[in-house]
Amino acid sequence: MTQGVQVSGIYVRDQDEALAFYVERVGFQVHTDVRNGDYRWLTVRHPDQPDFQLGLFKPGAPLHDAATAETLQQMVAKGAMPPLVLSVKDCRAACERMRAHGVEFTQEPTERYGTVDAGFRDPSGNGWKVIQARG
Repeated sequence: MTQGVQVSGIYVRDQDEALAFYVERVGFQVHTDVRNGDYRWLTVRHPDQPDFQLGLFKPGAPLHDAATAETLQQMVAKGAMPPLVLSVKDCRAACERMRAHGVEFTQEPTERYGTVDAGFRDPSGNGWKVIQARG
C-alpha cells in the first residue's frame, strides 16, 4: 500500500482570484474544482509534481463560523501563516518567469546557505519562498 500526503491546503480570501494567480502567474495547473452548495473544493498542482495538490480553501461555512473565518482571513492577510516553499532548478530564472507574469516579489533572489532563495506573497497574503535546489 502506498501512503503519503496528497493534499495540503492554504486559506485564500477569494478562490477565483487565487486560482488565476496560481495558474496564470505561478504556473500551476487546476487539479480539482467541485462544489457542494456554497462549499468549493479547489486544488491546483505543480506540473512537475502531479501526485501532490495544493488546496485553495476559503475560510467559512461549513467548517468555520463567521468570527473564526474572519480571524483566519486576517491572519493570512498579515502574513502570519507559515511560508510555503517552491523548489526550483534556477531561482533567478523562475523569479524572472513569474515576474513576467505579474508576481511581485517581497525578496529578490539572494545567495545564502549554499543556495539562492527569493520570496513573494499571493493575493491573500500567503508567503512563499522560492528556493533553488542544491546540486
